[in-house]
Amino acid sequence: MSRFLIISASMGAGHDAVASELAGRLRADGHRAARVDLLNLLPSGAGRSLRAAYRTALRRCPWAYQAVYSAFFHDRGASGGATDWSSATGPLAAVLAPRLRRVVDRWRADALVSTFHQAAQVTGRLRKAHGGDCPPSTVVVTDFAVHRQWLHPDNSLYLCLTDAAAVRVRAATGRPAEVCGPVVPASFTAAGREESDRQPSPWAAELARRGPGRPAVLVSAGAWGVGRGLTATARLLADAGHLPVLLCGNDHRLRARAAKLPGVLPLGWIEDLPGLMAASSALVDNAAGQTAVQALAAGVPVVGYRPIPGHGAEGVREMAGAGITEHVADDVALLGALDRLARPGPDRDRRIAAGRAVFTADAAKLVAR
Repeated sequence: MSRFLIISASMGAGHDAVASELAGRLRADGHRAARVDLLNLLPSGAGRSLRAAYRTALRRCPWAYQAVYSAFFHDRGASGGATDWSSATGPLAAVLAPRLRRVVDRWRADALVSTFHQAAQVTGRLRKAHGGDCPPSTVVVTDFAVHRQWLHPDNSLYLCLTDAAAVRVRAATGRPAEVCGPVVPASFTAAGREESDRQPSPWAAELARRGPGRPAVLVSAGAWGVGRGLTATARLLADAGHLPVLLCGNDHRLRARAAKLPGVLPLGWIEDLPGLMAASSALVDNAAGQTAVQALAAGVPVVGYRPIPGHGAEGVREMAGAGITEHVADDVALLGALDRLARPGPDRDRRIAAGRAVFTADAAKLVAR
């Protein structure tokens, strides 16, 4: 039995979801696993302020987030020079490293696991400073587009979503990088079984009642209801004969606005998301995050549209470039993609198969090894 300390951050819900799933799998295999939120290690109130600033930038001034992403997340060494690791870690990692070290010592961790990019910087910094006195560190990269904030050459192992991401990590850090695919609960895979093999979801009856004869298309806005033109996209889908199901997360104002649109079903935070996905025909995604990979596991085709800036836009392009999803540029292309993917046919079958092929290994098994 080993003791794992999993380091995440409550910036949205995706990183914490991966951390929670990894912890559950490790415990099921007989290990001990604890989770720590990196934001809680900052001085009082600083974590909340950082999260609020990030959320505000995404929702109200996405251009500002794009500027930050371009300045601090793009690898300046990608054009041929070496990555400046001291610049990559930054002052935030310097503040967090000694605080995390105290948690590591208190927990007596045998191994560290990062599911958030800044956590990867902090664990790399710890291992560089303390060498053999610091436990080995695995970084579970949750982004399809691997930016430089994920990368530190003193981490022990990287687990990536795709071969392309693993190649990028190995080239940038010189460290081992393996492909495991996304980390999602088994309930999503079960929801994506062949229709004849699975129990009908209660959502199937609800969606049929709300939009008889209309394919249900999920429109994702993440935990915070972030995105450009979400209600316009929902209205477009409704006018085209779909039942748009707008996933508003915890944004009650977005849900209230969408509730006024005819033919649109806005929902708040959903506990039975696997069941809802099992009853849906496609997902319109703007972030290439956990909702997108959960849809892949559930056998739901994903179309990237109007992505959020920074990691969202790069991730949507990476997924489409790998043949896992489609990325469309305008309303006409979106409706054309859904005409092919939201109804039975060879295009839908191929896209579902490509999505399921991403899940290649159990990340928890690789971490424990």
